Amino acid sequence: MTIDLAALPHDFLWGTATSAYQIEGAVAEDGRSPSIWDTFAHTPGKTAGGDHGDIACDHYHRWRDDIGIMRELGVNAYRLSVAWPRVVPGGDGPVNPKGLAFYDELVDALLAAGITPSVTLYHWDLPQVLQDRGGWPERDTAEHFAAYASAVAERLGDRVGHWATLNEPLCSAWIGHLEGLMAPGLTDLTAAVRASYHLLLGHGLATQAIRAAAPDAEIGIVNNLSTVHAASDRPEDLAAARRVDGHTNRWWLDPVHGRGFPADMRELYGVELPEKPGDLETIAQPLDWLGLNYYFPVTVTDDPEGPAPYARSVRKPDVPRTGMDWEVDASGIEALLMRLTDEYGARRLYVTENGSAYPDVVRPDGTVHDPERQAYLTSHLAACASAARRGAPLAGYFAWSLLDNFEWAYGYEKRFGLVHVDYETQTRTIKGTGRHYADIVRRHREGVRKAA
Repeated sequence: MTIDLAALPHDFLWGTATSAYQIEGAVAEDGRSPSIWDTFAHTPGKTAGGDHGDIACDHYHRWRDDIGIMRELGVNAYRLSVAWPRVVPGGDGPVNPKGLAFYDELVDALLAAGITPSVTLYHWDLPQVLQDRGGWPERDTAEHFAAYASAVAERLGDRVGHWATLNEPLCSAWIGHLEGLMAPGLTDLTAAVRASYHLLLGHGLATQAIRAAAPDAEIGIVNNLSTVHAASDRPEDLAAARRVDGHTNRWWLDPVHGRGFPADMRELYGVELPEKPGDLETIAQPLDWLGLNYYFPVTVTDDPEGPAPYARSVRKPDVPRTGMDWEVDASGIEALLMRLTDEYGARRLYVTENGSAYPDVVRPDGTVHDPERQAYLTSHLAACASAARRGAPLAGYFAWSLLDNFEWAYGYEKRFGLVHVDYETQTRTIKGTGRHYADIVRRHREGVRKAA
């Protein structure tokens, strides 16, 4: 399969992505306080093998080496997240100078290496002290998030121009508060809906705070979206697909685009939103860009006895799947990029995460051969280029992930990295897909130079 690299802009951002809790480790160093993920991961039975992020990839101490790997890959952008409990250990109140200094030094080193930093402010690591006071179901958390965003933007905004407020609020709200499979591990529809509302309110407040501190900042939000298909033409299954689309996609896209929360989903949930005058306008702050995290499509059937949205996934036979048992369908990323363009009028788009997990082994010759991941990357990049050719304002692609890392409730057994990590020795080994990605980046740059 070939990738139409000429369809991508000359200043395209070729990046990799990570998140703080998944790679940093050093959870009790330099003033960092526990997050909800520290608590969740140390609760027996919550993660595979009882794994946690206490050490993870030890990026907190090895970040210089990791920047060296990025340079070897040839990427020109890096999406990282800032750990709220490292910067504001009390959740609100004083800033921790050592915590902020870590990101300050990291940003300077990235820029010196010719790598554009893209900073995400919230990748799920809410300070536990705020969870103890009610967490995201409480309005105060959104306001504390804006204050934290202001502190980070005031420190880094002179050098960081690319900001995301939230990463995948769906996971924080639905998986963390409704399904109980992620921190904080609740199974409460009312709490989940309230959390979803305050996450988006926090996004709006943080957007205002960043712009006040760094007027030239380019600000977006990152959503994980899926194409949704009905398992059959039965009216019940078609209605189920509409509900799942609302739950997965529209609930997160409509409010930030000034459309409010979808009426059909509000009725379905039956939970009164904690609205105050002006909230919807705050949530719908103008965006400079939208981030798409895409991994898989979903096929659903009606399930009136299940939890909201009263549908369940159907496993399609004879389709390729990743090590996460997720269906591989590159057409989904193109369809979503076009939907964001045509239906939501996106001004600029980034694929902020896209990747696949497979079991990897370092061979005796010191290499990691991962042809399935390489095929996944190639097909999805080809679909991205096709969307760009069709008019999607795609400005960058961030492969998930730079490193194998702590994969949340899956622990360390699922490996998404372009770079293999031996967690015992912390040895990094660039996989075959990492080399392939570096070659794609190089070929795009050569094409730009020839066209200049």
